[in-house]
Amino acid sequence: MVDILISADYIFGAMGQKGHKGDKGDLGMPGNPGMDGQKGDQGEQGVCECTDGEKGADGMHGQKGDTGEKGDTGPMGEKGDRGLEGPPGGPPGQPGPPGPPGPRGLPGVKGAMGQKGHKGDKGDLGMPGNPGMDGQKGDQGEQGVCECTDGEKGADGMHGQKGDTGEKGDTGPMGMQGAEGAKGEQGMPGMMGMPGPCTPAIKSAFSALLNTSFPIKNWPVSFPNVLYNLQEHFNPNMGIYTAPVNGTYLFSFNLAVKDKPLKVGLFRNFLPVIKTTEGSSISTVSQVIILHLHMLDQVWLQVKDEDNNGMYAGGESTSSFTGINLFGRGQGDPTLMTVQ
Repeated sequence: MVDILISADYIFGAMGQKGHKGDKGDLGMPGNPGMDGQKGDQGEQGVCECTDGEKGADGMHGQKGDTGEKGDTGPMGEKGDRGLEGPPGGPPGQPGPPGPPGPRGLPGVKGAMGQKGHKGDKGDLGMPGNPGMDGQKGDQGEQGVCECTDGEKGADGMHGQKGDTGEKGDTGPMGMQGAEGAKGEQGMPGMMGMPGPCTPAIKSAFSALLNTSFPIKNWPVSFPNVLYNLQEHFNPNMGIYTAPVNGTYLFSFNLAVKDKPLKVGLFRNFLPVIKTTEGSSISTVSQVIILHLHMLDQVWLQVKDEDNNGMYAGGESTSSFTGINLFGRGQGDPTLMTVQ
């Protein structure tokens, strides 16, 4: 056997020179935290052989601790004493002005027709009338003169014409009343009779005075001092007159003006009929008008605005409102009508 010596250099090759140091690699990802170690045994307390040193600097404030749990509710406190009574309230306010008149309501629904009444019993038979007076009997005529001689019997003559009806004979005595006959059937309705008399004329009038100067604008002016209102068709607090029937009416007003101008109108159902303006500071204004009104129409006075409401009432001046029904007939509203 031939011994063959093979060196390592022959097998692995000769070792090269040491290479240069490479660049620093990137920072690796942080590793997972390790498991907590077991708590160590408490060491022995050290022996302090130090002397009192100077006070060290104050340490940093610790972080705020977690909020503690809510404590139990405390016991209810005792009821306190009653407080002092507050001052009394102010005086009550003035009553507001009356509301405007509402519009005319719709006519009511026609009621159901009532049941037909029972047929009445037949009345008793009336007594027969008295017979009339007998006429006078006529005078007997004169007897004719006969100058004929006895002749032979002539042939039968022709039948003569029927004579005139003789005069009615005298009425005989009244006979005995016979037995009541059976009830007959109802006859046909008779002819409509003549119209009855007209209903009485409706009288209505009023006259009233103002008692407060400078009334509210765009509102019926009240005239509470009543001189005449017997039928009560005029509401003095509202200042509104309501017509009781269809008819012709006369209205007039005489108003004192003071301190500022006056623009006033007479209204019928929320619409002005006449308007009057007076610019003098001390004067009067008057109007007279005739209107045709339907039943329940309403009439009143009102001023235009605050700057033109110089209507005045005082010891030396009087403002009045008057109305009267000149003529008009009808059934009227029973709640409004007063017949004199």
